[in-house]
Amino acid sequence: MNNHKYDVLIIGSGAAGLSLALRLPQSLRIGLIAKGPLKEGNTYYAQGGISAVLDETDTLSSHVNDTLDAGAGICHEPIVRMVVEKGPENIRWLLEEGVSFTRDRPAGSGYHLTREGGHSHRRVIHAADATGRELETTLETQVQNRANIEVFEHHNAIDLLVGSRNGTSDKGCCGAYVLNRHSGKVETFLARFTVLATG
Repeated sequence: MNNHKYDVLIIGSGAAGLSLALRLPQSLRIGLIAKGPLKEGNTYYAQGGISAVLDETDTLSSHVNDTLDAGAGICHEPIVRMVVEKGPENIRWLLEEGVSFTRDRPAGSGYHLTREGGHSHRRVIHAADATGRELETTLETQVQNRANIEVFEHHNAIDLLVGSRNGTSDKGCCGAYVLNRHSGKVETFLARFTVLATG
């Protein structure tokens, strides 16, 4: 059985997994598990956009309220508030990474924001009708340019290494058993930290 060892193992290669890999310090060795080719995950096919407070007429509290209303009482308010508050910062980070969102016309100075269901303001930033494709291809390019990130396409995590399975008395997770679909063999991926970013 092949063994791999990383500081961080990320299971999932969509926007969440790729973003995390890029935001971690480059001093860390990162293994990224993708169930298929990077371009065939759900992120790639997402058409809509990303909601964030980017217009001066909009407010964080309005976005939080809209989200809670649309959530019909099942949203955890502190999490909603945290996600909404981080939205503008995360959009800026995506722009810095090279994501090309649709510009407003005719001025071209700002970004085109749409208003979608459940929103009281125009706050959905997008890349035409292929936001997911733009996110995935841009982040994938950035990941491939990082020497500290190793991507394993066509690999499926089948079980987490926890408790007695990790060979220690520690009850925490220290990696995963992963099926290499190229070879048909199960490989062991060990890591100090294991992150599920599987959607």
